[in-house]
Amino acid sequence: MTDFSRRDLLSLLASLGVALPLGQTAFAAENVAADAAAGTQIRFGDPVPYSFERLVEETRQLAARPYVPEVPRFADVIERIDYDQHQRLRYRKDETLELNNGQAPIRFFYLGRYFKMPVGINVVDGGTSRQLIFDPKLFEIPADSPAKELPDDIGFAGFRILEPHSERDWIAFLGAAYFRTSGELDQFGLSARALAIDVAMPTPEEFPRFTDFYLGPSDIGGRVKIACRMNSPRITGVLEMDVKKDGPIVMEIRSRYFAREAIARVGIAPLTSMFWYSETDRPRRVDWRPEVHDSDGLALVTEGGERIWRPLNNPAQVMTSTFGTGSPKGFGLLQRDRNFVNYEDDGVFYEKRASVWIEPKGEWPKGAVQLVEIPTDDEIHDNIVCYYLSEKPVEKGDALAYDYRLTWGKDQPNRPDLGEVVATRIGRGGIPGQPRPAGVVKIVVDFDGGLVAKLDRDAKGVEPVVSTSRGTIEKIDAYSVKVDTAWRVVFDLKVEGQAPVELRLFLKDKDRALTETWSYQFLPLAPGASG
Repeated sequence: MTDFSRRDLLSLLASLGVALPLGQTAFAAENVAADAAAGTQIRFGDPVPYSFERLVEETRQLAARPYVPEVPRFADVIERIDYDQHQRLRYRKDETLELNNGQAPIRFFYLGRYFKMPVGINVVDGGTSRQLIFDPKLFEIPADSPAKELPDDIGFAGFRILEPHSERDWIAFLGAAYFRTSGELDQFGLSARALAIDVAMPTPEEFPRFTDFYLGPSDIGGRVKIACRMNSPRITGVLEMDVKKDGPIVMEIRSRYFAREAIARVGIAPLTSMFWYSETDRPRRVDWRPEVHDSDGLALVTEGGERIWRPLNNPAQVMTSTFGTGSPKGFGLLQRDRNFVNYEDDGVFYEKRASVWIEPKGEWPKGAVQLVEIPTDDEIHDNIVCYYLSEKPVEKGDALAYDYRLTWGKDQPNRPDLGEVVATRIGRGGIPGQPRPAGVVKIVVDFDGGLVAKLDRDAKGVEPVVSTSRGTIEKIDAYSVKVDTAWRVVFDLKVEGQAPVELRLFLKDKDRALTETWSYQFLPLAPGASG
């Protein structure tokens, strides 16, 4: 997929979350053995045996066969269903499919320019499943829509699940192997996906596609359980998630993958987000809003228990950072800044975007968390990717198994009693009122919460520990901010050249760490550059 089409796809994914009106109950999962009630257009195929293990075995066998490239039917017609046309194709509110005693009302998406391939929709009842049969009568299709030229069996593009008796949707599957939720604060933002293949490699990125969905009741008292079959030229897979929605949205995930061919870089549990600018690089902004981002940092917990915070960058060129963790205890992309005045956007509410945390289950193989930052000049482009990468390359015939918990919440779950980074700011180095030296920047990092918030404002012995990969650190100071409870670290960095600089910082009191570790990649500008 070209970079242009990649960005087109990610831009349209950002449009998900537009709620549709919820109609009357159309179907109950416990009645899956019978077709829908009189008057409805919902119809099902014959029941077939179903289990997670059976689906995994079928998918393993699929990997043993050569990949057959998928060619969309009536592609020229579907190409004319652009974003505006797609928005006009509304699933009928009185045809809502309900699961789990009405706790999971489901609506479906029509095909469109960016989603030309249909997906299979199946409803699970015990040890069987039945396929939902596509019918254009399930949709409101305007008379002048290109969709009128498509056959009656063209198929669904994806689906979304709504709140019971509400007009709000909270989870959606549409396009490639992406999915997203509105999180704890009910605002869509970043996306998750099944796998990330060859991100930021010299070869084109490969985008797996969910081909079939199996929707059924939760095993853990949640809203719904969703199994997704995935296919791609070099790998197949199954991703099953049992989803709870009680405050944070929590997905208990089982994933199984089977490699058709060797793959250089397979990113596990990938997240995709957007970062244009924050308080860190505010002088380079061109927009009127103070900050624009879905996430402001990568958080991770290493095998040894160190907690790291990496503020995000919008670099001038693609940057890939690797954080060796052994077998990680957790990682994710977070939106820590929850203050509306720091965004001033009353249309998309960036302060409500979810923080997403991945907690491995069982023993993952040794490897590292990778962060890929891609240049962007607008908020419509998702330019941040993070994932886990095993140190063992994926070879032809390999079977991979990864289980994890995916939490979409306001904050990182299970936060320790450590101070956290709340702001990173950069300005001219030197002393105010005196000539500013060339090649020197001043960096200011604020910590708050946890042990830091409990410190006496006049506490002695609080020591900043700062290190740099190159250049020199000067004029280090740490002190309490007299407003609120934060502590601030200020230092000058003197550095020559434009190569990235890796900085690390934490606060300690004697041998006790008071904060997480701030790990920042400073990207010097060329002389005279303004970003």
